[in-house]
Amino acid sequence: MARQDVMYGLSQEIPFPGKLGLKGEIAARRSDRIEQDYLATQLAVIARLKEVFYDLHFVHDSIRVLQQTMLLLQQFEKTATARYSVGQAAQQDVLRASTEISRLLARLATLEQRRQSLHAGINRILNRLPSDPLGIPEEIRFTPMRYSIAELNDLLDQSSPLLHGQQRTVEQGNQAIALAKREYYPDFELSGLGTRDPVMNVNGYQVMLNIKIPLYYATKQREGVNEAIASREAVFQDLHALRQELLARIKDDMAQAERAELLIKLLRDAIIPQSRLTLASAQASYAVGRVDFLTLLNSLLTLQENELEFHSEMVEHKKALARLEGIIG
Repeated sequence: MARQDVMYGLSQEIPFPGKLGLKGEIAARRSDRIEQDYLATQLAVIARLKEVFYDLHFVHDSIRVLQQTMLLLQQFEKTATARYSVGQAAQQDVLRASTEISRLLARLATLEQRRQSLHAGINRILNRLPSDPLGIPEEIRFTPMRYSIAELNDLLDQSSPLLHGQQRTVEQGNQAIALAKREYYPDFELSGLGTRDPVMNVNGYQVMLNIKIPLYYATKQREGVNEAIASREAVFQDLHALRQELLARIKDDMAQAERAELLIKLLRDAIIPQSRLTLASAQASYAVGRVDFLTLLNSLLTLQENELEFHSEMVEHKKALARLEGIIG
């Protein structure tokens, strides 16, 4: 019978002290970056949803304004027809009224198509079927900007996921440099070996410590450090460029919000009330023949465009605030 020795063993590689900790920190920063990217994406989707909702709101307001204009135009057409029948108005007044009604019908058809497209867009963002029903948007309220540009810039540094995610990448680069420098130091391998002679009933043990010396530290490890430094500098420049871009976007959205606020107040408090008074005066004057139909029509269309502009600026103000929320978080 042949002699059969039994051998068994195990080995464990042991990195130089500090390497494992740095690898753990790098993984933690990478995880933090992914979390910040998720938050940034979430905020971007919410901001986009708000913008599409406000566009839909404007379409509903526009349809309502044009329908009100349509009712008045139909009244004007009846008045012009009655005055023409008794020789107090020209036939062109009736034709102008009919033409404007046809133009309104065309604009309403375009708005209806736009409404359906925005309806489908909202359902797509919400991961719903395009034909799923949506209610009529509630009236939006004017909410003035409460922060200065300096306060918004401070909030950007404090809470922006976009900025925080890039900062985590910079921190990851710093730790990658530290890890690359640790590659100058040797790693270890501890192994143990056991033997058993079943015939002689003798056990033997052996413990070994291997040291992996980085012989090419002057080339491989040094270039690894240079690569880590270059990567960190590139990421740092990306962080600086991102911050400048976000500051510019904040400035632009802030300017749009401020412009919208000014126009909203002017339209609401001065221009629209004056336009309504002008239309009422033109209606009274046309009834007694003191102004022509073109003056009456221009008064109505001016009021219509002022009201559309008011709703447009309300929506643009809300969209600017939504974009700021998406940037700042």
